[in-house]
Amino acid sequence: MAPRTDTLKRILTILEKWPIDETKTGRDLGTFLKNSFRKLQKTETFKDNRQKYWDRQYLSLQKIINSDHLKRYPRTLSSSATGLTAEQCNLVLSSEFLEQLKRKRKAYLKSYFRLKQNRKMNRLKPVLKRLCSTQVVANSIKTSPHVPVMLDEVLQYLKPTSNQVILDMTFGAGGHSQRILESGENIKLLALDRDPYTQLHMQNLGNNFPGQLTPLLGRFSELPALLNNNGVQQNSIDGILFDFGCSSMQFDEADRGFSLSKDGPLNMRMDGNRFPDLPTAAEILAKANELDLARILKVYGEEKQAKKIARAIVEARYLFRNLNTTGELADLVDSICNEQARVDKLHRKAHNATKTFQALRIFVNNELNEINYGLLLAHKYLKIGGRLVTISFHSLEDTIVKRHLMGNLIENIPNEVPLKYLNCSTSASKDVLEKVMEANWKCLHKHVILPTEEEVENNPRSRSAKLRAAVKLK
Repeated sequence: MAPRTDTLKRILTILEKWPIDETKTGRDLGTFLKNSFRKLQKTETFKDNRQKYWDRQYLSLQKIINSDHLKRYPRTLSSSATGLTAEQCNLVLSSEFLEQLKRKRKAYLKSYFRLKQNRKMNRLKPVLKRLCSTQVVANSIKTSPHVPVMLDEVLQYLKPTSNQVILDMTFGAGGHSQRILESGENIKLLALDRDPYTQLHMQNLGNNFPGQLTPLLGRFSELPALLNNNGVQQNSIDGILFDFGCSSMQFDEADRGFSLSKDGPLNMRMDGNRFPDLPTAAEILAKANELDLARILKVYGEEKQAKKIARAIVEARYLFRNLNTTGELADLVDSICNEQARVDKLHRKAHNATKTFQALRIFVNNELNEINYGLLLAHKYLKIGGRLVTISFHSLEDTIVKRHLMGNLIENIPNEVPLKYLNCSTSASKDVLEKVMEANWKCLHKHVILPTEEEVENNPRSRSAKLRAAVKLK
């Protein structure tokens, strides 16, 4: 019985040191513990075979009375119940309890604390951005006119290597092209763009890589003549890259007429003044009838209020004057579509005229037909085993790419209806069936590739990007 008596004496001795609060009559913790142990002494519950358990209780009481944890971890966090951090709490907990946590909830706790840390950082990042000076932002815009979207993913799927021939169908400011040229020795790059303003960037990049870059000015539909003039034959290119849509340079320049935030003439022609006879956006708004305007906005912009906007444009034409600037068009659309606030994919407030500007831009530049023809040309000029990488920014572009890669074409035109909605009772000959089942492309991924959260945060214009990659089979 020696161990039992010795342990009881130690516990009762240490409880004598426990301070008693006279103001808490009947509910003081020290008094409660003393009474509980005295009652326990008279029962058989306190047995010798539980010696280790009571020894641990004694050590715990000793730490509490001596305020060991308070001395080791001074209270610094007034917002928490204990004043301790998560790491300090883990040190305070017993080893048995920690082992149980590790076995049962280790993965959950890690993900929980990581989520809390990410949320704190997400709250801090907007503050840090606001603290950045205007001069720093201005300097970054001057030195980097265009940030290439999904650059790492493009290189991963395109896989440019030494002595290959790569065709960049949308050169822009050359962000993707530069990294492609840096990926291997003696890579031949054919740089195509319909915008005359990109020729300066092509020239600068060509100076850094002498003899490796061939500048080409023209649309996708002009590509065969351009490649023929440079001696490039069909089935001779190793990789082709498409980066559809407008470049940041076009959005940032008010005179081009693409931007909602900067007032300028309603031009929207990506070719600049190469084709002066083609209509501008202002001329379309001034001459198209209401039905045609509604169709343009509905089909190319997927605008739900297309008829309402078209009616307002026609009425403004006759009651006031023609719309000649981006600010006038944006204000008109915003004034009639203010019933419901619109947000983008980052849940930021979006301008009500965003889809209207998209529809006019696509119509003026005949973008969808050019994309369809460009993908047909990509199949003609790629080698067997050559790689195709596309980046689209809205569903109209992505649908055309997807139909091509899946083989859902009717006379070289993407089918308007997905394959799963086709009439299953329709019969076809064996030749037609074999032609459909033999795909021209093999996709390199199961699902469409989206930009990472980090990239979207650093470059918000990449939020809508969708990347698809495929290999030519035949």
